[in-house]
Amino acid sequence: MINFTNFPIRKKAYGGANGNKLSVVYNDNLYMIKLPMHAIKNPNLSYTNSCISEYLGCRIFNMLGVKAQETLLGVYEFHGKVRNVVACKDFTSINTIFIDFASVKNQIIDSVSNGYGTELADILDTIEKQNAVDPKELKEHFWDMFVIDAFIGNWDRHNGNWGFLYNQENDEMKIAPIFDCGSSLFPQIDDELIKKVMSSKIEMDARVFDMPTSAILVKGKRGNYFRMITSLEYSDCNEAIKRIVPKINLKQINSLIDEVEQASDLQKLFLKKILKLRKENILDYALMKLTRNNL
Repeated sequence: MINFTNFPIRKKAYGGANGNKLSVVYNDNLYMIKLPMHAIKNPNLSYTNSCISEYLGCRIFNMLGVKAQETLLGVYEFHGKVRNVVACKDFTSINTIFIDFASVKNQIIDSVSNGYGTELADILDTIEKQNAVDPKELKEHFWDMFVIDAFIGNWDRHNGNWGFLYNQENDEMKIAPIFDCGSSLFPQIDDELIKKVMSSKIEMDARVFDMPTSAILVKGKRGNYFRMITSLEYSDCNEAIKRIVPKINLKQINSLIDEVEQASDLQKLFLKKILKLRKENILDYALMKLTRNNL
């Protein structure tokens, strides 16, 4: 792990609710250092494991062919306390800024909700009507992102944490790398809770079929990943399943998890188990149904 404490700090500031953030220069590149949040939902855990979730989530996206920001694990010392952190490489530049999907959605005058409205039908309507990038390319990106978020259990993919890179010189846009995966992979679970969950099929099943839900709304309710994907109701999601699932290499992902020094052995075991179950029961099951229907 890298100690980021003494690297030069820049004045650039970052928004978002997931923990405190600093801007540092590492290897001549700008990185956002994210510190973990207090574990509000788990009184037995001082800080969430969101740094591990951010690191692994982005790495898994890249493994599956969907470009995500580069992430590094490390530590940062503040007031004599050493905190685990994740460093996220800044993908903006002097001429290129990030524009979130919510801002593009605000340009659609006849949209039924504001930019941050995550009703699926409204998002898909915006994708078709926007002129930032090719609608077909954006639609594929959205569903690829949705399928991988389902795999890693991301409950907070809203319209403010994905979007575009805008070049202010030539007025061109392209899809930005994926970022902000800190709400995936159950960041507020500790070893004691893991023991309880892993000893109960009911508890494990709940974390596959029922939780977490997606931030995407379906008729006003948070979408259930299992039901949305295995229903085969969304043809573009079905195509994303065909693209993404064959690329998932659990052995490679397990090796990545094993390399995380900040995670306990029990946490590593849980992460490998839950990813295997989510792949088998959501993604593999959906692909099997698609194959059977084609036959």
